Amino acid sequence: MTDFVNKAKQWLTPTFDAETQSEIQNLIDNNQAELADRFYKDMEFGTGGMRGVMGAGTNRINKYTLGRATQGLSNYLVDNVSKDQIKVVIAYDCRHNSKKFAKVVADVLSANNIKVFLFEDLRPTPELSFAVRHLNCDAGIVLTASHNPPEYNGYKVYWADGGQIVPPHDSGIISKVNALEFSEINFDANEDLIEVIGKNVDDVFIEASVKNGSLSDKIDRNSLKIVFTPLHGTSIMSIPHALKGAGYTDVHIVEEQRKPNGDFPTVKSPNPEEPEALHMATELANNIGADIVIGTDPDCDRLGVAVRDLNGNMKLLNGNQTMVVMTDFLLKKWKEEGRLNGKEFIGSTIVSTELVNQIAAKYNVETKVGLTGFKWIAKMVVDFPELEFIGGGEESFGYMVGDFVRDKDAVTATLLACEVAAYAKQNGSSFYHELLNIYIENSFYKEHLISITKKGMDGAAEIQQMLSDMRNNPLTEIDGEKIESLSDYQASTRKNLITGEVLNMDIPKSNVLIYQTASGTRIAARPSGTEPKIKFYFSVNAPLDKVENAEKVEDALDAKIQRIIKEMKLN
Repeated sequence: MTDFVNKAKQWLTPTFDAETQSEIQNLIDNNQAELADRFYKDMEFGTGGMRGVMGAGTNRINKYTLGRATQGLSNYLVDNVSKDQIKVVIAYDCRHNSKKFAKVVADVLSANNIKVFLFEDLRPTPELSFAVRHLNCDAGIVLTASHNPPEYNGYKVYWADGGQIVPPHDSGIISKVNALEFSEINFDANEDLIEVIGKNVDDVFIEASVKNGSLSDKIDRNSLKIVFTPLHGTSIMSIPHALKGAGYTDVHIVEEQRKPNGDFPTVKSPNPEEPEALHMATELANNIGADIVIGTDPDCDRLGVAVRDLNGNMKLLNGNQTMVVMTDFLLKKWKEEGRLNGKEFIGSTIVSTELVNQIAAKYNVETKVGLTGFKWIAKMVVDFPELEFIGGGEESFGYMVGDFVRDKDAVTATLLACEVAAYAKQNGSSFYHELLNIYIENSFYKEHLISITKKGMDGAAEIQQMLSDMRNNPLTEIDGEKIESLSDYQASTRKNLITGEVLNMDIPKSNVLIYQTASGTRIAARPSGTEPKIKFYFSVNAPLDKVENAEKVEDALDAKIQRIIKEMKLN
């Protein structure tokens, strides 16, 4: 009998409830292929937590895999936190079973004599990050699968600083989780230790968001017409209140997408990176003559921003473009207020645009660049206490303003995007025009991302093979340009492919490869940490002399990216 069947039969024992046993028995009897996928591996508690399809089995999100993760976390907290009363706050999103799973997690924590603050209803992920520090907790947990399809759910862990877990806590927690049998989970809740929270945290969070996301008290906020969509997610709980608190009065919500719904019925994917997800919002914007469209993902940590281009058409900006404009405006604000003294920094990631580094340098502000994932930007705040964090972002539509939240935060970033748009409008400009001015001053940077999905056991092997080929048989030329360097973050080396010189990089290891040419063309490749995908990031640039030539330059850069994709046989 195959290993996965033996593994599945362990789920027919009294450790598991009758409903779970019935589901597994049915698969043993009727669907061996599905059974294999559910048991060929354990749902990994990775460096940030877990994300996967819901259902019974070791390779699924369910009461037992979540319970095991939480029991492991509880054991780690008890061993490593010297307090009479350890405290953890829990939030959850709009997905199916999120509320039920949040209570399971609360039960396990309380059964281990840990005080739990449990949000009464769904809340944005950035509010969870904020609540960890606001409530003086030792950890935080959010049940979410971000923009994954409806059948997914997930579990992210935050430490006492409000950021997602990083070394050494991540590996410490993982080892505790991996050492556990399912029979060792304590589900016997101590209800006296579970406290339901809500408005008392909401009000303070919104107030802090308005304070951090505001640029000036001289902005005419009434004249900006905003269309907002939560894409059926948690941002409906916070963003309308934050916009109102900041003074924005002309806000139009896409009614068909207002109500939280884990099926995300009006979109193929609730991902604000994709123009299709914001189609209803841009249609509404065109009908009412709105200036800006904001759409957020289901757990409200990422935002898509669409603004009017030079021809008056709604254009969805990519995450790099939004990040560049917002960073530039934050730096201007700090400079005008006399707050720049050489002890500040901007945060970015290795696959984000290098344009943000150039902008910061013009203000004599350092850009610290970390691995992909916002936890590394949050870690910078902790690692450099002598420096003040201004803001930072990543290409995947995440941004963080100040350090009151220690994760990407679509609530405050929405306010900042609207501040830029309102300020520009009252000065005869626009958000898009401001972006083009940045390109004229620096260079027109155009980025593009493609994700290739490879599901299941075979898919994972294919992804690893693609990366192995790029690592061991590197490209030497692309689109007529010699490739100057290959940065291998797994090996922590940067090799000059022309001279053969190898430099060591002082950065945590990660399975990422970046090719770069002398002119700044970059190609990065990495496997997704949360989905069965390999991602390729392209960045090209060219000078822009005047606004009127922007379309022509952008078309040329787009064509260059498409030639590279074709040359790499990725289309």
